[in-house]
Amino acid sequence: MRAALVMVLIATPSLMLPGVTTDTTQIVALVAIFAAALTFFEYASTYPGLVEFRDAPPFNRVRFLSLFVTVLLLSTIVRGATMPTTLTVFIEALGNKLGEVIDVPYSPVRLVVLMLPDDMSLRHLLLVRTAAGLSYMISLMTLIFFIVAMRVIGWPSRIGTFNVWINLPTFDPTTGGDVVERLQRDARFNIALGFLLPFLIPAAVKIAALAFSPVTLESPQTLIWTMTAWAFLPASLFMRGIAMGRIAGMIEEKRRLNNAAAESELVPA
Repeated sequence: MRAALVMVLIATPSLMLPGVTTDTTQIVALVAIFAAALTFFEYASTYPGLVEFRDAPPFNRVRFLSLFVTVLLLSTIVRGATMPTTLTVFIEALGNKLGEVIDVPYSPVRLVVLMLPDDMSLRHLLLVRTAAGLSYMISLMTLIFFIVAMRVIGWPSRIGTFNVWINLPTFDPTTGGDVVERLQRDARFNIALGFLLPFLIPAAVKIAALAFSPVTLESPQTLIWTMTAWAFLPASLFMRGIAMGRIAGMIEEKRRLNNAAAESELVPA
């Protein structure tokens, strides 16, 4: 089921947008099949692979839901540019209002608009701002939902034993000093990078445009996936940093309890 959902996610823009060429459909189908196979073998395997927090729901479920909602809503907005309906007009109006509210000086949405060439049409600028505002708001709501869910269900302590080897395959607890300090350092790094990335990506694109061709985002699928990645990657890094900080706190609390129990056993009766 996870593999099928990943295929639906990747194919959503191609299925919703009109005028998709045969070559684009074949490429999307190939990428969807590869991603589905990777997801299937990751979750069917007993050993760790590439996916983090594989056995610690709802971490990956929240991330997938955020990604799917972003792609679906942006595809609906882009579809409404050529085939408007009541639903597309409503979502576009909502995204336009969100983009207008967030579009303040030095905001991530303003930087996304500024990275486009100066000769872009006003309609396209508004479309990009709408997509940026909607995707950025979804990422913020995802973070809020994850933090609330983590507090309510006591994640990850209530899911049973947390296996660091399975859920953090790229983290080696046997090297590099104390595990708690390394987890806390990685947590701070991920949170800082997640905060800065929405500002750094438009700046990097603008600088690269000086040496290469400018990014216009006029292709519908390019607009959808670029705005989705721009908002999803920072939110994912934020969630990873929060989760690693939570795990570090659990290990530190477990150590404290073990030390207190050991000291109580040494006290003579």
